[in-house]
Amino acid sequence: MLDSNKVKLAIAPIAWTNDDLPDLGAENSFEQCISEMALSGFVGSEIGNKYPKDPDVLKHYLDVRGLQICNAWFSSLLLSEGYEATIEAFIKHRDFLHALGAKVIGASEQGNSIQGKSVSIFDNKPVYTDEQWELIAKGFNEMGRLAREKDMYFTVHHHMGTGVQTAAEIDKLMEITDENLVFLLFDTGHLSFAGEDAIAVLKKYVNRTKHVHLKSIRKDVIAQGKEKGYSFLDCVRAGSFTVPGDGDFDFKPVFDILSDANYEGWVVVEAEQDPAKANPFEYALKARKYIKETAGL
Repeated sequence: MLDSNKVKLAIAPIAWTNDDLPDLGAENSFEQCISEMALSGFVGSEIGNKYPKDPDVLKHYLDVRGLQICNAWFSSLLLSEGYEATIEAFIKHRDFLHALGAKVIGASEQGNSIQGKSVSIFDNKPVYTDEQWELIAKGFNEMGRLAREKDMYFTVHHHMGTGVQTAAEIDKLMEITDENLVFLLFDTGHLSFAGEDAIAVLKKYVNRTKHVHLKSIRKDVIAQGKEKGYSFLDCVRAGSFTVPGDGDFDFKPVFDILSDANYEGWVVVEAEQDPAKANPFEYALKARKYIKETAGL
């Protein structure tokens, strides 16, 4: 069981409105989203494109609903825009999150990612050269240092369609970056989608994990996507992901590992689906009930 004094439960807005597929949930407003988050029993949120960009305005909307921002995605573009431009963008992103009281920054290298492209997610993922790994390590270490300046943690989100997708690539990243500056954003759904042993990865890196995404998968939909050569976003539309308490992933071992390691921080339900097929409020309630019963949170 997770200790509610150490672990807080959040949910991402991607179930209500998908930033990468804006037609999914286009009808759902920002205020509906955060109100239903609070009604579902969550106390934190990540940030979507419909959220106000002024931290004071956003904080007011959240405060009256008892919500707090825990993290927001940062697209690192070291491999396309270069080191200096990426660091400059990161500092702005860090300062925005810091103004909201967040302690975590979740990043993914998107310079050559295929997650938003219309190509098979199963056949075309980038594989970094030694020179690219070197640049990524340099950039991530610097972002980690800049995060620690504000008493924040820089975490890397391993993600389908990127060069940090497999267990071996996570191993490589952890090996070449500073363990005091670069941490892991552990995502059950992306590792499972990739065909990796998510539990083994968490066991290995739980003490370097500073943020957790709870996302279940539907194996039959992923198998269908592989057979038909779906892109990542095709898979999302088809329903590859779902919330804890649904689908084909058992979260109890995850909660046990986090508990045994005295994990402190956020766990976030982040399961993108088509809200026309999977009502986000109903699925948020389903996830909240499952997590209470399974993790005691």
